[in-house]
Amino acid sequence: MEHKKETHQFKTEVKQFMHLIINSLYSNKEIFLRELISNASDAIDRLSFKAQTDAKLLEEGAEFKIKITPDKTAKTLTLSDNGIGMTHDEVVENIGTIAKSGTAAFMQAMEKSKNQNTLAPELIGQFGVGFYSAFIVADKITIITRPAGEATATKWESTGDGEYTIEPAEKASRGTDIILTLKPVEKDEQDFTEEWTLRHVVKKHSDFVNYPVVMDVEQIDTETDENGKPILDKDGKPIKKAPVIREETLNSMKAIWAKDKKDVTEEEYKDFYSHISHDWNPPLTQFHWKLEGVTEYNALLYIPSQAPFDLFMPERKHGVQLYCRRVFIMDDCKELMPAYLRFIKGVVDAPDLNLNISREILQQDALVRNIHKNLVKKILDALEHLPLEDYEKFYNEFGAVLKEGLHSDWANRDKLAKLARFKTTTSEGKWTSLQDYVTRMKPDQNEIYYMTGDSLNAIINSPHLETLKEKDYEVLLMTDPVDEFVIQALPEFEKKKFKSAEKGDLDIDKVDETKKAAYSSLFEKIKSLLEDQVKEVKPSSHLRDSVSCLSGDTYDVSAYMEKLLKASGQSMPESKRILELNITHPVMEKIQSIFEKNQDDAALKDYSLLLYDLALVGEGGKIENPARFSRLIGELMAKAMG
Repeated sequence: MEHKKETHQFKTEVKQFMHLIINSLYSNKEIFLRELISNASDAIDRLSFKAQTDAKLLEEGAEFKIKITPDKTAKTLTLSDNGIGMTHDEVVENIGTIAKSGTAAFMQAMEKSKNQNTLAPELIGQFGVGFYSAFIVADKITIITRPAGEATATKWESTGDGEYTIEPAEKASRGTDIILTLKPVEKDEQDFTEEWTLRHVVKKHSDFVNYPVVMDVEQIDTETDENGKPILDKDGKPIKKAPVIREETLNSMKAIWAKDKKDVTEEEYKDFYSHISHDWNPPLTQFHWKLEGVTEYNALLYIPSQAPFDLFMPERKHGVQLYCRRVFIMDDCKELMPAYLRFIKGVVDAPDLNLNISREILQQDALVRNIHKNLVKKILDALEHLPLEDYEKFYNEFGAVLKEGLHSDWANRDKLAKLARFKTTTSEGKWTSLQDYVTRMKPDQNEIYYMTGDSLNAIINSPHLETLKEKDYEVLLMTDPVDEFVIQALPEFEKKKFKSAEKGDLDIDKVDETKKAAYSSLFEKIKSLLEDQVKEVKPSSHLRDSVSCLSGDTYDVSAYMEKLLKASGQSMPESKRILELNITHPVMEKIQSIFEKNQDDAALKDYSLLLYDLALVGEGGKIENPARFSRLIGELMAKAMG
């Protein structure tokens, strides 16, 4: 059927979509090139598939490529492919209507072909949708396209003003040329006729497209002799040949995540890691998965060998990139990976995603949520099966981050609890799991004891642990700030409750009630003398060698938590703690003796303050009046030395 030049109005939904896409959806102008390359790749995919049952379609050659041609003088950018091309009617259908590319019908054809020993191609759906993004940079778009196996070409043209023209044309080869007449370049904007700009955009967004993206580049070679050495001029400089134009491939096409892992070498894995992470240290390990089923995706994820310096900075980006059919969608994809796995780097390629999905839509997308759930499960399973040596290296770098999940990811809390590691009073500086701790519990031990603090040395030497050490009960030493939240989220493990070594009574040994009663009046006196510092004075269940310590009630904020909150600038209500005193200590007997002789002895005030300061020192706290403390210690030393 012969066609003459026709003028058509865009359908209403196209006008609305163009307005949306130009004004809000694409904040980053360079995305248009990704869209056009994606469509070109799709067109080649479709030809490759169709040619499996009709070899004549490849009479013009099977060397597929996508070519970019910038023209600075004409202010145009042309993108050409040698794919399947379009008929007049297909141009009207595909370009004039949103999301009508025949993809659904094509997928039906693929289903039918399953019994005919033909391979299904990789498709990027919805041809035509991303095409309109080119109007962000173009005043006019011209399409010249010729279907494979046919002689007639079609020309489509529009300035994006609500209508387009379509007419017969001539084209020497199959495929599609898209010619963009570019808008004037504003100050500080990208110039899409510049070679460097085009290289950068292709490398960033389309590096792993399956076909070569090429461009003619001017190259200047050096004259060489018969041995290949440069020939020098009289000034000793290499003699250059006349400039030549060579076609150069801009993309790597190495989408190794789409390969079977048995076909990828360790060197390729390392090179790809360096490429996406800019980390020149080799990764600790990688996970390469291909999931097929209701949700299909490829994932190639890495654990770095070293934690980056900004791991705990709020503005830090996640390291996972999202692709659709090897076409870059976005980096920093928080929707695929929870914050506690933010150290993971790599690529997820989900072929069923809409190529133009936004970050806002990602949060609501059921497919993305499903991928997120599956990835987290597979990562945690993989961590559980890492060799011990590798897991310890991993935990040294990222353990504190992983533990954040205990507080934020309730669905995987049990799995994360098994992955958590802690140092203990008996582990000699090595990591131990909660499972191993429970296995080593004493027959008469009913609870998992722990203590939080800002250094191992401070905790392991804390007076609070004296009774527990005497009983040979192991204590978890928690020195990461996140541990305070871990304990809130993890009240028990394998039906064993966690119990703080510094809060509440240990309930291990019974207090000597007779002795307790004998000291009750003294304790009331000390409480009255320290009423600004403590809320209670009582016999200690924690101490064996030290004379005093400070503790809290079971549900009080721990000393370390209070310290963290103050350091972060949060206002803390003044909270008083409990002064625990060791009624078996000789010092308490001496103070009791003074009290019995004269309940108003001025020395009782000094000794009470000294007991409080010693308790502060024992937990690494800051003494309010160091000079007084120093004076009292000096006086006591002088008396002791006679």
